[in-house]
Amino acid sequence: MIRLDATSADFADRFADLVDARRESATDVAQGVATIIGRVRTEGEEALIELTRRLDRFDPVETGWAIDPADCEAAYNALEPGLRTALDLAASRIRAYHERQRPTDTDYRDEAGVRLGARWRPVDAAGLYVPGGRAAYPSSLLMNAIPARVAGVERLAMVTPTPDGQVNHLVLAAAHVAGITEIWRVGGAQAIAALAHGAGPIAPVDVVTGPGNAWVAEAKRQLYGVVGIDMVAGPSEIVVVADARNDPQWIAADLLSQAEHDTVTQSILFTDDAGFADAVTSAVEEQLGTLATGAVARTAWDANGAVIVVPSLAQAMPLVDRLAPEHLQLAVDEPQDLFDQVRHAGSVFLGRHTPEAIGDYVAGPNHVLPTGRRARFASGLSVLDFMKRTSFLGLDETALAELGPATVALAEAEGLPAHARSVALRLRLNR
Repeated sequence: MIRLDATSADFADRFADLVDARRESATDVAQGVATIIGRVRTEGEEALIELTRRLDRFDPVETGWAIDPADCEAAYNALEPGLRTALDLAASRIRAYHERQRPTDTDYRDEAGVRLGARWRPVDAAGLYVPGGRAAYPSSLLMNAIPARVAGVERLAMVTPTPDGQVNHLVLAAAHVAGITEIWRVGGAQAIAALAHGAGPIAPVDVVTGPGNAWVAEAKRQLYGVVGIDMVAGPSEIVVVADARNDPQWIAADLLSQAEHDTVTQSILFTDDAGFADAVTSAVEEQLGTLATGAVARTAWDANGAVIVVPSLAQAMPLVDRLAPEHLQLAVDEPQDLFDQVRHAGSVFLGRHTPEAIGDYVAGPNHVLPTGRRARFASGLSVLDFMKRTSFLGLDETALAELGPATVALAEAEGLPAHARSVALRLRLNR
């Protein structure tokens, strides 16, 4: 963990180093992923079978590729009642939030008499990647599947690895809650390739979303254009802006809520009180010794954590914008003034009683968010990721007479005579 003071002479350079630090995997997987994609594209199911036998250590020919929706319903019914209620609450709140994102079609006629507008329609099919094994998150399944359902996607195909043939029953329960009925036992880059190109029993889709390891992320990157993707996400991150009126234990827990995800995640605290910074640092050390995920969180905190003391919290906000964090907590009594200054953040959590963890599960907004400073130009997953907009226009003879001459002039200026002629003939111009 590094400690910075905004009043120090070397602060600008040290903070720039923090902003520019790359935490994403340095492993060069591009060639391996390209090989897998090529095999799935050309060999189809045969490649899926060989890769699944070798990498996930079970035979899909013997077990079958598909997971029966009845197994998902059974997994849901077998949940402890409190957990079942929590899943249902999360799903209902996520659905309600995303229903407000549905776009409205436009259709109007302007002063020239031209009919103009745009029509929104869902993609035909979306593929959802759900990690298996240790990093299995039913909450992410809900965050990806429900916006697709709200958008009106008719076919939702879920792929999930089942190492050694073992399924994650909580993920199956979440699939039942989300209404997913097409589930395939395949993971890794080969699953993304199968969704994009089609392979064996898996028909191709139009959009692929969902988190995964470096191989999955690289496969999505390489296949963008064949299919749409949500984003290429990197390690998670949190920035907390907090004054000394907070309980240091609360803020320490907030920082560790991201540090426990992975050894390359990042947790940063901005505060205007050096004593409070010390107290939070001590609380982090205390809590690291009590977490079952302490080893991972310790590595992440030591390697990527930062505590930054600033003269005032208002002065922290331009620095926060430079980080463009995935998650931003404004842990103050009246967060609106600080919030008004935020330009770049994936999701913002307002006030002392709004820990980021609430947003991960049941609040409603999507927790699939841009990382690695991508919040400068990207947004979190939404209903719009599963829809596309078609513009339309219609002219009558009068409207064409008004707009046509300018079109002819511009087309001729660009050296495109056929463009000009297609309008000029209708205007009976001599072209």
